[in-house]
Amino acid sequence: MKKDRLHFNFQPYTLKLKHPFGIASNTRTTTPVVLTELKWNGITGYGEASMPPYLGESHDTVLNFLSKLKLGDFIDPFDMEGILSYVDNVEKGNTAAKASVDIALHDLTGKLIGQPWYKIWGYDAGKTPYVSYTIGIDTPEIIRKKTEKAAGFKILKVKLGRDTDKQLIETIREVTDVPICVDVNQGWTDKHQALEMIYWLHERNVLFVEQPMPKNLIDDTAWLTEQSPLPVIADESVQRLSDIIGLRGVFSGINIKLMKCTGMREAHKMLELACALDMKIMVGCMTETSCAISAAAQLSPMTDWADLDGALLIKNDVYKGVQIINGKITLSQKPGLGLEKIPEASIR
Repeated sequence: MKKDRLHFNFQPYTLKLKHPFGIASNTRTTTPVVLTELKWNGITGYGEASMPPYLGESHDTVLNFLSKLKLGDFIDPFDMEGILSYVDNVEKGNTAAKASVDIALHDLTGKLIGQPWYKIWGYDAGKTPYVSYTIGIDTPEIIRKKTEKAAGFKILKVKLGRDTDKQLIETIREVTDVPICVDVNQGWTDKHQALEMIYWLHERNVLFVEQPMPKNLIDDTAWLTEQSPLPVIADESVQRLSDIIGLRGVFSGINIKLMKCTGMREAHKMLELACALDMKIMVGCMTETSCAISAAAQLSPMTDWADLDGALLIKNDVYKGVQIINGKITLSQKPGLGLEKIPEASIR
């Protein structure tokens, strides 16, 4: 009997944001993605690569990388280590492109097993955290409107890193007193001023500070973490599994993102290592469809915080997946990633 081989398809897509998204270094209204499919014996797994500007990937680089893959050489989708090791070694970098294969393979194998991945990993769906809703840097008027629209969320994530930081927080506090976590995206450069700002934030019900200083300022960040009344979480400073050991003592915890670490396989390893090192764990996202969000959500029962609102910020999602109910991640019983394609979605 002839065994089926993996069949791989991919196509570019552009996500349209509901509102301009501003961080310390830029503002954008769209995000390029590439949607992938892995098929085997009539079953399809869905994947995705999302490429915000700072990753250095684009439609062209992802399509070029994916076109080099010879996934049809594989006949057993359960040879996940073999398949994903092969993908990782084709070229260096290209982490979002690699994640698009990894996510599709996990969706496919989960469907073949007949279970969602959080169950395959042995996680309790009842332990998922609340999801933070992200508010980008903008004018006070827009900040108020965004905060009012986020009324159903129990945590807000606020982008900082410009000279309007205090004004932004004070504007939000005019509308709500829900806990806030802040993401500075490397926007502060003086450790003493950063510490002063963190103490100010601590008095305003802020939970933690994410990547306050440039990733090359390791000693300054370690000093800041030691002095800080709030946990300091690594984002741009951590990408893959090999980065974690060197960050112990520099940061209080890490933010795991599938697009930076090549997908679910390595994200799972990162989570286990961070747990062993007694570091705080956050699972985050880029601007993504419900495909990549649902993939990352499979890890969420083992994390302290979840920043998985990427699909809520776009107006042209392609899938239905993990739901956010009363601000909390609600995992599906459906196998794989629990995805459904939206029939009316137009992909061009």
